[in-house]
Amino acid sequence: MIQTAVMFSMNNNRIARFEKVDPSLTGIPAQDIILPVRATAGSAGYDIRTPFAFTLEPGQSTAICTGLRCFMQPGWVLMIYPRSGLGRKYRLRLDNTTGVIDSDYYFSQNQGHIIVPLTNCGDKTLTLAKGESFCQGVFLPFGITYDDHATAVRDGGFGSTDAKK
Repeated sequence: MIQTAVMFSMNNNRIARFEKVDPSLTGIPAQDIILPVRATAGSAGYDIRTPFAFTLEPGQSTAICTGLRCFMQPGWVLMIYPRSGLGRKYRLRLDNTTGVIDSDYYFSQNQGHIIVPLTNCGDKTLTLAKGESFCQGVFLPFGITYDDHATAVRDGGFGSTDAKK
């Protein structure tokens, strides 16, 4: 019964596609970008890997340019979280607490380039090799209110949908 439910979900609920951003926009060679995959059939998260090695000292922050973008059907969002092991061992945190990648971000001038801002909040140096998984993306459906009349068009990333505009 469980296997049937997993197969149904996998075959009939495909709502997104990861792609590589044009290297001329990111400076990241296409061969260094690994498209996210799930580790197991029961995994909710798609492992996102760094396209280069990096080190974060305790208290240090950085923004990881992944070279990735994601096409999603309307009504879906990609939520980005740090890998649980890195969060536990290094207290690795996303600077925006949880990354929210909206479906219309794909159409931005920067091709919807997913950039992950991180801080090492722990007391140990974190070093990751090129190709190591450092965060994960989970797709979730979302709803809107009956009186929603949003018509604005996105063209940016962090803070680009500020309602005061």
